[in-house]
Amino acid sequence: MSRRDELAAGLAAVRARVEQACAASGRRPNELELVAVTKFFPASDADLLAELGVRHIGENRHQEAAEKVAALLHRDQLTVHFIGQLQTNKAAAVATYADVVQSVDRLRLVDALEKGAHRAGRRLGVLVQVSLDEADHEGRAGAAPEEVRLLADAVAEAPDLDLLGVMAVAPLGADPAPAFARLREVARGIQEDHPDATWVSAGMSADLEAAIAHGATHLRVGSAILGSRPSLR
Repeated sequence: MSRRDELAAGLAAVRARVEQACAASGRRPNELELVAVTKFFPASDADLLAELGVRHIGENRHQEAAEKVAALLHRDQLTVHFIGQLQTNKAAAVATYADVVQSVDRLRLVDALEKGAHRAGRRLGVLVQVSLDEADHEGRAGAAPEEVRLLADAVAEAPDLDLLGVMAVAPLGADPAPAFARLREVARGIQEDHPDATWVSAGMSADLEAAIAHGATHLRVGSAILGSRPSLR
């Protein structure tokens, strides 16, 4: 089986799961966007995915992402999402090639992305990352739900940033459904002040069904499409 065939099979399987989950929750598949998480995989895989109809890819490490985006043959067909934890001192560089940053969880990052986007002459889409851990987990990314409105307001006021919505990762080892239900409520609160911030990025390979049931608009799916990381294959 060629690599193209492998990717096509993975995509078909994921799209079938999305259709089934949508049917179960009374939603339509066209309400959701699939972000193929291409971290650790080569630019050639991202290009093959573009040829197969994927329009969004996700990366989470700056150096790898910058090199990969520069090598894409189908860059004009792809929206590049930075989805990983982002250091403030890397933010300006990320703003030069990413179209969307999904992992904004502190005010300093808002300021750094605004400066980088302005210098690059680009507009940058932003999602506020929400922590769904009920207990404080040091080192885990995401703003506490009570801090999200402040961050959303700061993004909305930044001249070169567009507030798109919220993102979250389900807590480790827990049922994702209650966490995604909390995220939906946070998203609705943001939309009261920012009606255009409609994106809810939630759900990965293992829990996309729960995310769909609780209002996700964007799914970040890696291994279910691309397989195991290359180093582990």
